[in-house]
Amino acid sequence: MLEHFFNCPYCFSKISMLLDSNISDQEYIEDCEVCCNPIQVSFSVDASTEEVVRFEAKKTDD
Repeated sequence: MLEHFFNCPYCFSKISMLLDSNISDQEYIEDCEVCCNPIQVSFSVDASTEEVVRFEAKKTDD
């Protein structure tokens, strides 16, 4: 698991999520821990380095 920090697209608070590095491409919805709005999260992890190479967090109504 990788901890990744970013700003919520609704309240702009800095939050973190644990990302599963065992699956290279993922997309799911998770609520902001501050404002509780749903965030559409998508990311890619490089399997060889286990680093996040792409991360996007956006409002679900975009």
